Amino acid sequence: MATYPGRVSEVRLGLGGELEALITCPPGAVPPAGRYLSAWAPTEADAPLATPLFLSQPTRDGFWAASPLPPSWIPGTQLILRGPLGRGFDLPNTVSRLALASLGTSPARLLPLALAALERDCAVTLFTTASLPGLATKIEIFPLDALGEALSLPDLLALDLPLERLPSLRSLLGLSATQLLPCSVQVLLGTPLPCAGIGECGACAVPSRRGYKLACVDGPVFALESLEW
Repeated sequence: MATYPGRVSEVRLGLGGELEALITCPPGAVPPAGRYLSAWAPTEADAPLATPLFLSQPTRDGFWAASPLPPSWIPGTQLILRGPLGRGFDLPNTVSRLALASLGTSPARLLPLALAALERDCAVTLFTTASLPGLATKIEIFPLDALGEALSLPDLLALDLPLERLPSLRSLLGLSATQLLPCSVQVLLGTPLPCAGIGECGACAVPSRRGYKLACVDGPVFALESLEW
């Protein structure tokens, strides 16, 4: 697995009012939508666990990393980056209508997928509770509680979902116990990734239809139909 040097060049408040960091790094280190980097600061001896970094927005010299991030990271912090790791989103060529929904605090980790879809002239709709100033005008934005009524419209629905909310997802989508989803669904599960696949510690175990999967290597993006939800 490749390792790269990185540096925190800037910090800002992102779409959900959470901290984002501009990471300056080589092009090969920038993770695709849904995949992640394992990052740590060599000077922080009291922080033995790495931080998973997800793409929020690509830049010329690196990328904006989505929250959560260590509050100790300030401009100038040197990083060691490993990856990209895991499995990310898959945007088939057959998709012409993409829907995105963030069931966490921020849709930042979904935006790279939205930009990729717009480059293909796909129609993109985002369902969220976050305030979104400056978002691409081609993206239609609706409140999250309108998602259940719109499930029949997209070819693909991409979710950013905290793992603890997976058991209640059917209710959140307004589906009955036996009702099938009318579209393909991929879900980016929000869960700690403490070993980033090195130790297979099991902290990121996800219930699937074939036993438990590890989000750090088998995900963190999964086809919803493969999960036990």
